[in-house]
Parts: sequence; structure tokens; C-alpha cells
Amino acid sequence: MLTDIHGVEVGNWSDRKAATGCTVVLFPDGTVASGEIRGGAPATRDFALLNPNRLVERIDAVVLSGGSAYGLAACEGVMSFLEDSGRGFPTSAGKVPIVIGMSLFDLNEGDPSKRPGIQEGRIAAESASVSKTEVGLIGAGTGATVSKWRGREQSRPGGLGAASCRSGDLIVAALIAVNASGDIDDGSVGQSIEEGTFEFPEIIPFENTTIGVVVTNARLTKSDCFLTSQSAHDGYGKALFPAHTQGDGDAVVVAATGTVEASISTVRLLATVAVEKAIRSVGGTS
Repeated sequence: MLTDIHGVEVGNWSDRKAATGCTVVLFPDGTVASGEIRGGAPATRDFALLNPNRLVERIDAVVLSGGSAYGLAACEGVMSFLEDSGRGFPTSAGKVPIVIGMSLFDLNEGDPSKRPGIQEGRIAAESASVSKTEVGLIGAGTGATVSKWRGREQSRPGGLGAASCRSGDLIVAALIAVNASGDIDDGSVGQSIEEGTFEFPEIIPFENTTIGVVVTNARLTKSDCFLTSQSAHDGYGKALFPAHTQGDGDAVVVAATGTVEASISTVRLLATVAVEKAIRSVGGTS
């Protein structure tokens, strides 16, 4: 899990009645990050900072949240927590925490008037721990659903999934909030299409999105992290069908804590596998 990597902390805030929540990942100092968006309907905060051409290389936290674009407000609570902890990018006016936010749409699962905000983000940050990574219908995965491209009546619970892969001292771990329009697929959907037994429904835009974080203890550059995020999206494509639709806001952040020397090719391979495993682990969520 993410907390297998030294210094990485994960915390959640969940409202099961309102079917929403948020998940906060806190990183040790010096963590380098980048990421990529491939879905057509993303809800993100400060994601542009992750472009390899941008100045800031390091990151303090990632927030995964429900609540659609409203849920991005949870990032403010995490920023407040980090500011009080003296963490952030140094400027002439003090440190500014670098917090990247990604949100998914769960407003039609519970009470749409209740969504993660400043207080809820801070609660999740304060609860963050190195001891474990909780999964299932918790945090950003509380109100997540999948298989909505078949029609709302065919949807079933998604959730927060996690997995990690190792090669010697190298660890690559993924934490994914799966709220896809598509299915968690074992290849059977593609086979039914080939056999002509499947009708393509119209995907409802803006009401989906799979978001996640991949963390490695490898020493990577920001450009390396970007390349690894592309491989992480390969994991989306292997485990979800369809993935990266215009009705999904699929996005992923890759963060490297930099304590182990490793080949970028190996990291990218393990990232694909870890993401695929994390998404497939949600198939048993109930």
C-alpha cells in the first residue's frame, strides 16, 4: 500500500449517509511529482503545476475527493494543516504548501448538498497515518460507482482500491478512487463487442471519473514522474472498459520520494501493474 513507502501518510474523511468523502495523501519533504489527465471531464486543482516544464518540482499533498468540483474545497483545509506544520514551497512571504486536488462526481448517490469542504479536508489530513491505507467505501471512494455506461440502473459500488508492487528494494504503490462510467473488466466486455452481442449506450458526461495517486520510493525526475503517469493510465486502460471517455475525468498523480535508485523502465512497468491491481481490487467492494 502507499504507506509501505517510508514517510507517506494517508487519511480519510467519510460521510456514509451522504455518500461522499475525501482522501488525503501527505508526502515526505523532497517528494517529486507529475501527472496526466486523459479523461474529457476532469475536476482538478493546481494540476498544471505538475507539467514537467513548470517551476515547482516538489509536492506536499494530494487530495482525492467526492463532491465534483465542489469537493476541491477540501484542498484548502489540507493547505491550512500544512501551513500550521511549517511545510510548503519557500517564497519571500513564507512557505506555500503545494496541494494537488482531484475530484469525482458522487452528487447523485447521497445528499448532493453535502460534500467535502475545508473542515473535512483538514480532518482527513489530521487523521493521516503511516500505519495503514484503508480501502473500500471510504474517503473519496465512499459514494463511488461503476458500470454507469450501461445505464444508472446497472451501476454498482466502486470505491477506493490499493495495491503495491516490489522489485528488490523498489516499491511502486497505487491508491485509486474508482468511479468509472465503464466496467471493471476482465476482458469479457471486449469479447462481447467482438461477438456483436453488445450495444453501445450513451455515456452521461461529468458524472463519473477515476482518480488516483501512484507513489514510489524510486529517485525520479519530474519528467520521469510524468512518463510514469502515462504508464499508470495504461493500468486504467487494462482494468476499465471503457476508460478515458469524454464523460470521465480520469487523472493520476505520480510521486517519487527518492530513496532508492531504480530504472525508469522498471518503475513504469510496476506502475501499470499496481494501478491495474488497485482498480481490480475494487471489484470485491460491497
